[in-house]
Amino acid sequence: MEEDKAMLPTNDYVFQRIFGKVGNEEITKGLISAIIKREVKKVELDESPILEKDLRDDKVGVLDVKARLDDDQLCNIEMQLVQKTNIEKRIMFYWSKLYSGEIKEGDDYNELHKTIAILIADFELDNLKPIEKFHTKWEIREEEYSKIVLTEVLELHIIELPKLIEQLNKNHTSKKDKVVLWSLFITNPKELGEKIMSENEDIKKANEELEKISADKHEQYLAHLRQKHIMDTKAVEEYGYLKGKKEGREEGKAEGEAIGEARGEARGKKEMIKSMLKKGISIEVVADISKLSIEEIEKIIKES
Repeated sequence: MEEDKAMLPTNDYVFQRIFGKVGNEEITKGLISAIIKREVKKVELDESPILEKDLRDDKVGVLDVKARLDDDQLCNIEMQLVQKTNIEKRIMFYWSKLYSGEIKEGDDYNELHKTIAILIADFELDNLKPIEKFHTKWEIREEEYSKIVLTEVLELHIIELPKLIEQLNKNHTSKKDKVVLWSLFITNPKELGEKIMSENEDIKKANEELEKISADKHEQYLAHLRQKHIMDTKAVEEYGYLKGKKEGREEGKAEGEAIGEARGEARGKKEMIKSMLKKGISIEVVADISKLSIEEIEKIIKES
C-alpha cells in the first residue's frame, strides 16, 4: 500500500486524528458548521485514546468523532470507507447511544439534548441511489405534512463522496459551497489547490494537521495498520460471505430456508477464506475475521 493513500482522511484513523484530537476544536468546528449549515460557536471533543495494541489486534471498531456543541447539543461523526450491511440502522444505533447516554434512570427528559449524527461515506448507500445530491439531511416528519418536524432532537446528515464527484463533473454543484470543499479535502486534499486552501482558514489548518501526521513515521505505521484492517474487512464482504448467505436463502426456497442458508453460508465462508489466503492475508488475520481456529482453516486448505 502506498503511503500517500494511507494518509488520506478517508482512512478513519487519519480522520479521527484530524477532527477528533483535543486541540483541533477549531478544525472540527469548521467541518460541523459547514455540514449542518449554521455557525457552531463552541466545540468540546470527547477524545478516547486509540491504542496501538488495539489497532494491531483489530480490536478497534468504529473510530468516530464525538463532540459537544453549543447549548449542550451532541454530535457524532463517522467516516466509513467500506460499505456495511444495514448502514442506515448503524447510524441510527450510534445516534441513539449518544442521545440516550445523556440521561440516567430517574432523570427528567429535559436532560436529553439535540443529537446530530453525521455519516461520511466513500460509497453510495443502496437506499439513497434515487437521490442525486451528495449531502442529505434527515429528520422526523409527518407523512402528509412534511413541513412539520415532530422533534428537533434528531438530525442526521449523510454525505456520499462518490456522488459529489459525479455532481462536480456534471457542474451540478459549486466549489464555493463549504461542505463541497470539506468533502473534497476528505476525498483528496490535492484536488483543492493552493488558492482555495489559502482562502479557507479551517481547511488550511486541517491540511497542515494532515501534513504533520503524514510526516510522522509512527503515525504512518498506525494508519497502515488501520488501512490493513479496513481492506481485510472489505475482503470478507467481497469474497463469498455475503454471497454465501444469498445462495443459502435461494437454496432455502427449495430445501427449507434454515437448512439452505446454513449450507450456503458455510460454503460462502469457505470460499471467502480461500480467497483471502490467495490475496496474501495472513492465516492469523483470516482466523480472527472468520472466527475459526487456525486448525480449522488449515483443514479447509487441505480440502481444497
